[in-house]
Amino acid sequence: MLDCLGYNLLNTIIYIMGVSGCGKTTIGTLLSKETGYPFFDGDQFHPKLNIEKMAEGIPLSDEDRLPWLNSIKDFAQKKVMERSIIIACSALKQSYRDILANIPSANCAFVLLQGTEEILLGRLQNRVGHFMQANLLASQLEILEMPSNALLIHINQTPTKIVEQIIDKLPITLSMQEFGLIGLGVMGKSLSRNFANKGFTLSLYNRFVQGKEEKVAELFIAEFPELHKAKAFENITEFVQSLALPRKIMLMVHAGEATDVLIDQLIPLLDKGDVLIDGGNAHYLDTEKRIERLNKYGIHFIGAGVSGGEEGALKGPSIMPGGSLEGYQLIQPYLERIAAINEHGVNCCNYIGTGGAGHFVKMVHNGIEYAEMQLLAELVQFLKISAGFTNDLIALLLQPFLQTDKASYLLEITIQILQKKWKDEFLVDQILDNAGNKGTGSWTTIEAAKFGVPIPTLTAALNARFISSIWQERRQAASVMLTTTQKQAVNINAVMEAYQLCRIINHHQGFQLIASVSKQQNWEINLSELAETWTGGCIIRSKLMEEIKELIAHSNNLLMHPIILQQCNQSVESLKQMLAAALTNELPMDCFSASAQFLFGYKQADSGASLIQAQRDFFGAHTYQLKEDPTGPFYHTNWQ
Repeated sequence: MLDCLGYNLLNTIIYIMGVSGCGKTTIGTLLSKETGYPFFDGDQFHPKLNIEKMAEGIPLSDEDRLPWLNSIKDFAQKKVMERSIIIACSALKQSYRDILANIPSANCAFVLLQGTEEILLGRLQNRVGHFMQANLLASQLEILEMPSNALLIHINQTPTKIVEQIIDKLPITLSMQEFGLIGLGVMGKSLSRNFANKGFTLSLYNRFVQGKEEKVAELFIAEFPELHKAKAFENITEFVQSLALPRKIMLMVHAGEATDVLIDQLIPLLDKGDVLIDGGNAHYLDTEKRIERLNKYGIHFIGAGVSGGEEGALKGPSIMPGGSLEGYQLIQPYLERIAAINEHGVNCCNYIGTGGAGHFVKMVHNGIEYAEMQLLAELVQFLKISAGFTNDLIALLLQPFLQTDKASYLLEITIQILQKKWKDEFLVDQILDNAGNKGTGSWTTIEAAKFGVPIPTLTAALNARFISSIWQERRQAASVMLTTTQKQAVNINAVMEAYQLCRIINHHQGFQLIASVSKQQNWEINLSELAETWTGGCIIRSKLMEEIKELIAHSNNLLMHPIILQQCNQSVESLKQMLAAALTNELPMDCFSASAQFLFGYKQADSGASLIQAQRDFFGAHTYQLKEDPTGPFYHTNWQ
């Protein structure tokens, strides 16, 4: 692939040249670190006889150097087919450089490091363990032919300054960026800064919309010093051409049609082996369709769930990649580097499974998140209405629980929110009680229904948001419908016991959904590893999740684990009392109630479903089985 000047951007050899003692190895090594190009020392290619000669202080002849130069050239010609490289080689004569540059498939550049004889001799005399003798410097300086097409840099400055000049003066040679990101919304910007802070060179693309979105990437890069090595693009072709092979591009755009339109634009520009990562909240079935489509072109597609919000994306999110394992391995070092590290030093990026597994577990993560948020909203409302507590008192009462097994990120921020004031009033009470919903909660409920997995707590949280959206009707109903309230004494420890029990039930439902669908889709998701991925960076990180990581390694069924069973039996009375108090005050407790009903139904040996099955057989001849033989034959009765 050629740029507008005809240089081959994908295959570059940078020769660091000069006499012995000029610092070729030092500069080559540092330049390699800055660019990501592998560094190779030309001295390693000298035949044994050459090394013996130089060790004895005998200058090499052209005949001595010819096999050495050809060895370097042959090696470079093979290596540069894989990626751009850096080689340290004295290359003192033009004829030597002609041999080294005779590689048509590569763009060759020479950097000559110059220094006074005094500086060079001082360095050589202080150098230990090198076969090159200091007395050979004069012979090297004598045969050095100044190149006409090399970058000349004096060595009387720091290595860092020298490398900065090389990068500045050879923009074409060094334009290949390690990683690309498309879409500079809130999450895209935070992730970009995260990548940059971890030392990766980035190409950033944001669409151009005249009068609305202009120079978004350029202005963003200018705003943050850590992005000084990043390159900005509004032309998608130039963006793709700026990336080293295999290209690694993360998409942070709206799910659905916008993603497909972008993929349509990218396919003609990409090569076999490139990797696209969708870091948005895509539906897992859409991800599987995109994987199948891009497989035809040999392009890897990774559906990666990313959780942590704006702050998490910047400081370290939880990342849930799924799709091609081969494709994931190409991007693994990048994603793991930016991911959160939990309190035990474990990286919170974990390969989930094939197909849409990554986006599926992110979807369920969000379903659990909905319920965790709703439980806290109901808890606070209960303490306000049933007990008459103020926001600051509730925050004060909840604070100690951050040092217990009930601690979580969401509890922590809830305490902070309750204390925030605006215009001398609590801000939370001034916010319109209309909770947003971006779709993942709905998807979770739909998929659970499709696969026949009960998740009433997660679904109740979704329905609570829907009810919140009809706030005008609620205001109207409140003005005409009578409501009875009665302040009651509240035991905060009992309330928190009930809260923790509902959280356990919420997580149980989420993990059961994942386990069920994983089995049917052959994803083989490791639930313990997934839970560990959710112990840092993500919105639902908590002490409970850390406990679940250990418990679920022994039993996929959380509620039947002996430790959880004990907690359930100890806390169920607190839950019943809390719901009774809420009922007295006509206080909606969607998730608390749904959790209780699930628990009561779960431990009911004989349910009313017998009557339902009899009704189905009565009007539809749907048949039934008998309790005495639950796997036996089906029966039909003439009920009239």
